[in-house]
Amino acid sequence: MSSKGKKKALGRGLDAILQSPETDITSADISGNFVTGAIAEIEVKKIEANPFQPRSDFDEMLLREMADSIRVQGVIQPISVRKLGYDKYQLIAGERRLRASRMAGIKAIPAFIRVANDEQMLELALIENIHRKDLNAIEMAISYQRLLDECKLTQELLSEKLGKNRSTIANFLRLLKLSPDVQVALRDGFITMGHARALIPVTDEKLQEDILRQIIRQGLNVRQVESLIRNISDKAARNETGGHSKIPEKYKEVPALLSRRFGAKVSLKRNNKGKGSIVIGFNDDGELDKIISLIGD
Repeated sequence: MSSKGKKKALGRGLDAILQSPETDITSADISGNFVTGAIAEIEVKKIEANPFQPRSDFDEMLLREMADSIRVQGVIQPISVRKLGYDKYQLIAGERRLRASRMAGIKAIPAFIRVANDEQMLELALIENIHRKDLNAIEMAISYQRLLDECKLTQELLSEKLGKNRSTIANFLRLLKLSPDVQVALRDGFITMGHARALIPVTDEKLQEDILRQIIRQGLNVRQVESLIRNISDKAARNETGGHSKIPEKYKEVPALLSRRFGAKVSLKRNNKGKGSIVIGFNDDGELDKIISLIGD
């Protein structure tokens, strides 16, 4: 995919998030080169690691999964870099995305370009654009996350600055925990914010993507998705704590023995922890009275 094509894939709102004509930190110079605040495709080999990165341990399998996703979808959320000099950048945020891109053999990655000590200007530009631009849900979530990460704001401060409820901000931020496929579907309008929020409690990314395909294929509405997820959760809970197991050999004859005693159908249910129940069936009050009398003997 060409650099132009990849940039377009970011979406109009995200592409414009810091490219406002009213502020010079987001403009390109006469040569067409990007300057501070712009979103650009930067060659991976020109980005240095962040020496202050607190995390040194990265799950190799998760990185490979992200690399596979990047090969197909590209990098959905741009990394942030600091411009150190001509064609020289240092990573600020997005270590996993950068590592996975290298693993995937990606030559260039979308990045927000910053310089040192521009937190206040960046914060003002982001807040202004959040209020003015027609951003989709994923682009809004990315904007909020950038304000938290790069401008060192808390959710409480962000709520005050934007005049929005903290719960609203938190709901947008949770969208970034969804699988890349789900984020792309939301970004591109295949599902709604309601669909995406319903998928958030599903922690298994593969299951998220299976449900996503079902939503699109069957045209499920939000309530149907919520019902589907509840059924899946209930089934998982039963399998974990109450799923019926095979009856041990020494108890297999118990239902037949009790059936002969009570003259009624008897079933024995038992879970993996040994708990269970004996159910005695009856057809009418007469049979019930007979069973009660036999139990009392």
